[in-house]
Amino acid sequence: MLRSLQIRNYVLIDSLEIQFPAGLVIITGQTGAGKSILLGALSMLLGGKTDASMIGGAGDHCVVEGVFDVAGDRSLQLQAEEAGLDWNGGELTIRRVLSASGRSRAFVNDEPVNLSVLTALSGRLVDIHSQHQTLILRDSRFQLSLLDYFAGNGDLLEECASLWRERSALRTRLDDVRARLRRMAADRDYNEARYQQLADAGLREGELEALEAEQRQLANAEEIKGGLYLLTELFAPEEGSTADSRLKEAVRSLEKVGRFLPAATDLAARTESVRLELDDILAESQQLAEGIQLSPQRLEAVEERMSLLYSLFKKFGCSTVEELIAAREELSGLLYDSTALENEKTGLEQSLRALDQRYTTLCERLHAARTAAVDAFSEAVQASLRTLELERAVFRAELSPAAEGPAGTDTVRYLFSATGAAPVDVAKCASGGEMSRMMLSLKAMMARYSHMPSMVFDEIDTGVSGSAADKMGSMICRMGEDMQVFAITHLPQVAAKGDAHFLVSKEVAPDGTAVTSITRIGGEARVQELARMLSGSTVTPEAVANARALLTVAK
Repeated sequence: MLRSLQIRNYVLIDSLEIQFPAGLVIITGQTGAGKSILLGALSMLLGGKTDASMIGGAGDHCVVEGVFDVAGDRSLQLQAEEAGLDWNGGELTIRRVLSASGRSRAFVNDEPVNLSVLTALSGRLVDIHSQHQTLILRDSRFQLSLLDYFAGNGDLLEECASLWRERSALRTRLDDVRARLRRMAADRDYNEARYQQLADAGLREGELEALEAEQRQLANAEEIKGGLYLLTELFAPEEGSTADSRLKEAVRSLEKVGRFLPAATDLAARTESVRLELDDILAESQQLAEGIQLSPQRLEAVEERMSLLYSLFKKFGCSTVEELIAAREELSGLLYDSTALENEKTGLEQSLRALDQRYTTLCERLHAARTAAVDAFSEAVQASLRTLELERAVFRAELSPAAEGPAGTDTVRYLFSATGAAPVDVAKCASGGEMSRMMLSLKAMMARYSHMPSMVFDEIDTGVSGSAADKMGSMICRMGEDMQVFAITHLPQVAAKGDAHFLVSKEVAPDGTAVTSITRIGGEARVQELARMLSGSTVTPEAVANARALLTVAK
């Protein structure tokens, strides 16, 4: 049940905090006082649409907060825990904040939640029947849901909806895999040819750099050899003295001088070092020269290999051998993925067949349960209508096959006649007052079997008066014995039956600002409000007496 509602800066409501009891809660007030504003704030709290025009003039945002006592509702507890919310012993504090930008934020027990979580929770907390909701009688989903409530199909429906979502997700994945396989089949020959070209190339990382270096050597082999052999000719000629012999002679001369001048000894050592280094240079250059090949055949092979690599760069849009290798691996992956996807497709098809079988079995169970309950449901609604001064009313619910969906493979149609004649589609034959009484009968059925904690009726008695209104009030009152019921009404026959009575009023401040407020009334104040509802703007003694009589009878 809704224990309390707090509203700040919502339209004409500046600041409001209300505590609500269990049972039947009556809400009345003059036309334009703001009853619809109060209902709008509750709708916003429960996940309804919002826009910046809802924000009042006292700030740049508005806040609506409600505290719900749902202890003992195991299914709601599981739903909250699955959403990662603190159950808090069955006390849920829901808050919604709307900013001037039109964006809103929602919180459950101070944890931020997205709108889908909020609406899923609120759908099990409060059912709101608005003034124009009789149009929902034309909605086959609403009609079927009432039959399912009556038949106790809640668990079957949850399982069916879960299977439907699982099948839909599986089908989406299977369609994606099939589409990818079709694309792969179309590209397979092309990809295989490209992959084979790269695979045949025998690519190696760093290969191009090595080839370029080798090509430079081969193309300039004679010049390289000539340069290296020149060192030998310069420092070790075949005729005349060599640099080595001259350096040896210099070392001996410096060593002799070193006996008299110590610094010369260091020069001798340094000269010897130069001689040894020169020997190494000459030996190494000789070795390098001998290693240089003069091979036109090898040069041609290297240049052909480089030409192949350059052509592959151009064809595959690459600039390095490493990028070519990456392209080869990607093509290999594509060719391998087709095998993996084929296996995945087979697995998905098997899983889908199993889910289809489970779904079909579940739909058959739902159909059997609905078939078994439809006559009793029709009789119960018809009996309820006849207690609301539709003594000759005929009501029948008719099952028929429908396309597969989250609620199975059935649809239902409500047939109605107020005169006892052959019933026809309810949307084509019922008057406004008849529709109101039918909606109340159906909502009473829903309240009895849906285990909804709270239900709100916004002028469900529209188009009804007199003794029929009194009987509607009695039915709403009986509903209040099992759940919390809010009834926004203009009929005193209904208003007199509530366990608690709240009056909505609008006052204009000295600055011209209109402010809506709500107050719980009792005693003489309640008598006066019922008298106003009976007589209009001028409250007569007869209206007051009639109001007292209504309250006495209600008690």
